Amino acid sequence: MSSFDLTKSIAIGCDHAGVDYKNAIKATLEASGYLVKDFGTYTKDSVDYPDFAHPVATAVENSECAFGILICGSANGVAITANKHAGIRAAICWEIELASLARQHNDANVICIPARFVDETTAQKMVDAFMETAFEGGRHEGRVKKIAC
Repeated sequence: MSSFDLTKSIAIGCDHAGVDYKNAIKATLEASGYLVKDFGTYTKDSVDYPDFAHPVATAVENSECAFGILICGSANGVAITANKHAGIRAAICWEIELASLARQHNDANVICIPARFVDETTAQKMVDAFMETAFEGGRHEGRVKKIAC
């Protein structure tokens, strides 16, 4: 069972390096019955990652979407961009355990995937782990509350 309110959409976006991963993750989620709001990009033509990271972060921040998935070559650019939004805790993940810990310890609400550093199967498993892991709260609650400026 997912720890997110999946009656809401899942926001997804990427730059040109993440198109194939985005499409595969989106298809898998939709085949499982999830609603996915795709903010692009839709081709491998060079684009600017903030143009896609900001709309994903805004959708999550405004509670239009339960959580977000961002994909670019290194995941650094999309994570930096998404984390400019006050209500966002975007985490770069390159292993399944990191995706779980981002949720469990940091209450992350956007997963950022580095397409040039993980294979597509690992990326999908990270999304699954991210969705399935609940925030642990407890000692982590106070830490997370200190994140916002």
